[in-house]
Amino acid sequence: MTIKEYVKEQKTKLKNKIGGLKVPPCFAIIQVNDDEASNAYIRGKMKDAEELGIKCELIKLNPQTTQAELLKQIDKINNDPKYHGLIVQMPLPKGIDEEVIKFSIKPEKDIDGFHPLSSLEPCTPKGIINYLIETGVQIQGKNALIIGRSNIVGKPMAKLLLKQNANVTIVHSKTSAEDMKFYIEHADIVVVAVGRKFFLDERFNYRKDAIIIDVGINRVDSHLYGDAKPGLNVQLQTPVPGGVGLLTRLALINNLMEAYENEIFNN
Repeated sequence: MTIKEYVKEQKTKLKNKIGGLKVPPCFAIIQVNDDEASNAYIRGKMKDAEELGIKCELIKLNPQTTQAELLKQIDKINNDPKYHGLIVQMPLPKGIDEEVIKFSIKPEKDIDGFHPLSSLEPCTPKGIINYLIETGVQIQGKNALIIGRSNIVGKPMAKLLLKQNANVTIVHSKTSAEDMKFYIEHADIVVVAVGRKFFLDERFNYRKDAIIIDVGINRVDSHLYGDAKPGLNVQLQTPVPGGVGLLTRLALINNLMEAYENEIFNN
């Protein structure tokens, strides 16, 4: 099943579920930048919300907004029961500490899944794992390689793969070329998230039944490219665009639904 087919099927289920609710889920997006990539991400999230019958409110603040002002806005949404989720769109202007902002969101409303006390999982790794499980990919006992060690993808991806009983290895910019080649060529599942166009190409001899999950988004001459060159000799390779980004957005909606249901259960 392709990612587009999978996402379409999952959205149909979510739309039916949300349509039967007396009060629809509601989340807010706070944006403090004029970044075009951020604008595109937000448009995608708002499109999903409209399609599924979810309420989404965009709060666009001036890029000159101070950290104190932003924290005040976050506190307002944290304490407003009409919002079941809150996203602060990254990147943030200079002078605002991203870690402080992430940790200021109530864990139960942190649908990005970044807060250490949040019960919700980070969207990109969660979306990938859900897709692999739903499409019948065997994870348990498989050699899973993560290329990149970011806090948003690499590290939480390792945690979720371990939860599925995979043998997990992380490689990064300080890994030797020799070791990098060895791990790539012996991996059953490769998750690449390094932000380098076609980092994975024909110079590696992949396992024929390998699965490559391409998290990379590289803008070159107004075109989007992944971290893996298309058409590699593997069993499955996710496309860019139209791949992991769709899984991330779907996972965000799933996190919102979890936050919504948790609030109803706890109240």
